[in-house]
Amino acid sequence: MALEMKVPSPGESISEVEIAEWLVQDGDYVEKDQAVAEVDSDKATLELPAEASGIITLKAEEGDVVAVGQVVCLIDTEAEKPSSSSDDKKKEKEEKAEKDKDSKDKKDEEKDKKEKESKEEKDSSTTSNSKKSYATGSPSPAAKKKLDEKGIDPKEVKGTGRDGRITKEDAEQAEGKPSMGTPGSGARGESRSKMSMLRRKVAERLVSAKNETAMLTTFNEVNMQPIFDLRSQYKEEFKEKHGVGLGFMSFFTLAVVRALEKFPAVNSMVDGKEMITYDYKDISIAVSGPKGLMVPVMRNVENLSFRGVEQEVKRLALRARDGKITVDEMTGGTFTISNGGVFGSMLSTPIINPPQSGILGMHNIVERPVAIDGKVEIRPIMYVALSYDHRIIDGRESVGFLVAVKEALEDPTELLMDGNVKKALEL
Repeated sequence: MALEMKVPSPGESISEVEIAEWLVQDGDYVEKDQAVAEVDSDKATLELPAEASGIITLKAEEGDVVAVGQVVCLIDTEAEKPSSSSDDKKKEKEEKAEKDKDSKDKKDEEKDKKEKESKEEKDSSTTSNSKKSYATGSPSPAAKKKLDEKGIDPKEVKGTGRDGRITKEDAEQAEGKPSMGTPGSGARGESRSKMSMLRRKVAERLVSAKNETAMLTTFNEVNMQPIFDLRSQYKEEFKEKHGVGLGFMSFFTLAVVRALEKFPAVNSMVDGKEMITYDYKDISIAVSGPKGLMVPVMRNVENLSFRGVEQEVKRLALRARDGKITVDEMTGGTFTISNGGVFGSMLSTPIINPPQSGILGMHNIVERPVAIDGKVEIRPIMYVALSYDHRIIDGRESVGFLVAVKEALEDPTELLMDGNVKKALEL
């Protein structure tokens, strides 16, 4: 019996997916629950497990966009698992076919070579006995030069000149890849690859955020010395007891929660002519995954401790890295934190993650001279940036929010730990 495997629904709002990669070949024997394909939705990459054991027949190609519920492969559940001897015979058959193909290719090459030599002799004879002429639809010398600069095949351009000849004006108006100028003497290779559905969706959302919001960015700097001191004193004890490191993300996340409580407009979204303000804090964290940028969500962070935040950050980062993140874990979020500092970024203007209205950008920590009590001293400084939607967040709220984050990070013992470090860290 042939079992039809259909694309399952990855999430409520997803109607189609893209076959990113088949992990098996047509005609392979697959075991039940074996991953047979990776599919991209606009929110995550998911594995497609075999629903039964048997011989698989593929019904879609890599790169195909298929609707949820569409049949992508068949599994012959009555087929027996091939024995090792059968595998050997299959391998021998494949090797023989490969040898036959190589022999045929060699003969074809020799035939093509002879035909080419014959054609060149004929063309040479014709050229010496006749004046140069242009075929219908061929480019003029000036047009050919322009098309070559643009990397456009003349066959892709419709000529407007006599007999359909491609003129210089036709070539100038033709669209192709941008000119790279006069070639140098070095290698100038290039490659072209299709963007995944996830990457294309991220691109669309970023462009949408730039075009459809009144985005503005405000900056500040944070003296990280107090956090350095706390981590230096308690990180070993914290890791030994809780199994996770005491990183910077827990301090920043809890500082953001405190600031959102003081300035709820930053924890809001625009919905048509209305403004929705949330009394909970679902914090999205931007992480780099194998398929590009992913933004999983930590739920109700206002209820999490330092330990809870660090454990959740680690869990989501590992799932994103291993390609196991689910659509539900990527959905929602009322505010985003992005840490470009792990890649060495000194300063940036992060783009809002729509439909959210604010995103905090963290950057690298560098020792800088700062004025403290009238004296110049060296401190570990991080620049922070808040991008926000100016349609619903005014300057007072945006600057006040960032100052509140700065205050909490520069005095974490009092403002984030209520003066009791050991209790806050659950030590």
